[in-house]
Amino acid sequence: MTPQPDRQRIPAARRLACPRCGTEFTCGLAGPCWCAEESVRLPMPLDGEDCLCRDCLRKAAGDASE
Repeated sequence: MTPQPDRQRIPAARRLACPRCGTEFTCGLAGPCWCAEESVRLPMPLDGEDCLCRDCLRKAAGDASE
């Protein structure tokens, strides 16, 4: 019998560097992440960018609202 994939497996938190400023931070897709606490919501990054740090996310949200 072939083992079934564990569909309940939760991905581990990722250690990232902000593509805009280089600040290191943790992206916790497995549970509550700091970005879920933010009041701003932006589209997913384009052009190969990954998640932004808190400061760059807030700056990008401010720029987008202008």
